[in-house]
Amino acid sequence: MAERVIPLVDQRLAALRASVPAQPVAATGLVADTLGRELRDLRISVTDRCNFRCSYCMPKEVFDKNYQYLPHASLLSFEEITRLARQFLAHGVRKIRLTGGEPLLRKNLEILVDQLSQLRTVEGTPPELTLTTNGSLLTRKAQALKDAGLKRVTVSLDGLDDAVFRRMNDVDFPVAEVLEGIAAAREAGLGPVKVNMVVKRGTNDHEILPMARHFKGSGIVLRFIEYMDVGATNGWRMDEVMPSSEVRARIASEFPLVQLDAAAPGETAERWGYVDGEGEVGFISSVTQAFCGDCNRARLSTEGKLYLCLFASNGYDLRELLRGGASDEQLASAIGHIWQGRDDRYSELRSTLPADASAGVRRVEMSYIGG
Repeated sequence: MAERVIPLVDQRLAALRASVPAQPVAATGLVADTLGRELRDLRISVTDRCNFRCSYCMPKEVFDKNYQYLPHASLLSFEEITRLARQFLAHGVRKIRLTGGEPLLRKNLEILVDQLSQLRTVEGTPPELTLTTNGSLLTRKAQALKDAGLKRVTVSLDGLDDAVFRRMNDVDFPVAEVLEGIAAAREAGLGPVKVNMVVKRGTNDHEILPMARHFKGSGIVLRFIEYMDVGATNGWRMDEVMPSSEVRARIASEFPLVQLDAAAPGETAERWGYVDGEGEVGFISSVTQAFCGDCNRARLSTEGKLYLCLFASNGYDLRELLRGGASDEQLASAIGHIWQGRDDRYSELRSTLPADASAGVRRVEMSYIGG
C-alpha cells in the first residue's frame, strides 16, 4: 500500500478579486456560464469548524488543536449573508443550502434561517431552504430550525455499526445520537429527510446493505456518495473509490431496483426506486460519472468567497465588495459577471488529466466550502 501523504495547505489565503464590470450585468433572473449552465443553486458555508474529524474531510492529523480557524470578524454576518443571497436569487437561484463545516455549530443559526426564509425568488416564491449536517446537534435544534423556516435537512451518516461510525468520525461519537437527530428532524417536519453515506472501499463498504435495510420503507431517502478527491488533506486514492455501479449492484442483489426520473434539472443524485415501492436510493457519482454538464451550483464560503466548483482552487472575494460600500446593483453585477465567465468541469476532465496535474495545486477543502 502506498504511503499516505497529506500536504499542509490553506486555500483560504488566496482569493481572486471580484470586481464590478464596466458593462453592468443586470439581474434578470437568468444568467448562464460559458457552457450555457444557468445559476439555480446556492450553497452557503456558515462555519469552517466541525465537531467530527472524518478522515475523508477533516483528518485529525491536520485539523488538530493547533489548527487556526477563521477569526469571527472574518466571517460574514447573518445580515451580510442575507444581502448576498438576495442578489443570487435575483439572478435565478431557487434553492439555498446551508452547510459548513458543521453548520449547527454556528451560534443562533435559526436567526439566519429566518432571514433567508423572508427572501423571494424572481417568481415571487420563498427559496427552497435546506441544510446539511452531521446530525450531532440536530435533536436539540430541529424544531427551532423548522419554526424559523427551514424546509428539510440532509444528514451525513457513514454506517450503522457503532464501532465503524466512531472510528470514521474519529471523535468517538455514537451512531445512536445521529439516529435520534434524524428522528427529531422527521418529527419536526424537516422532510423528506435525506441521509448521505460516503462509501470508502475497505473502510465502510460492508455497511452498504445494513444501511439499505435500515432505511428502506422508512420514508428517508438514502444516498451513496463516491469518495471524492476534494481538497488536499484527505489522502485520496482512486483504489479507495467504490463506483456507484458496484454499490447499486450490491443493493440490487437483495432489493431489486428500477431507475427513476430526475427530480430537477442539475440534480446530483441518480435516483433508483425499490421495485416493491418501499422508497428510493440515490447515487452521487462525481468520480466515475461526472455531472458537470448541467451543474448549476455556486458556493459561498463562510468569509464571503464565491467558488464556482467543488474542486476549485480559488474563490472570488465578495466580502471586499460587500464591506467596501458596493450597492446591491453592483454586487449583483459582479456576481453575474463571475458566473458568465465560468467554465469549470473538473470531474469531466479528471480522467484525461496527467497524473501529476494536481501537484502543488491548492484545491478547496470540503470542510471549508461544504458539499
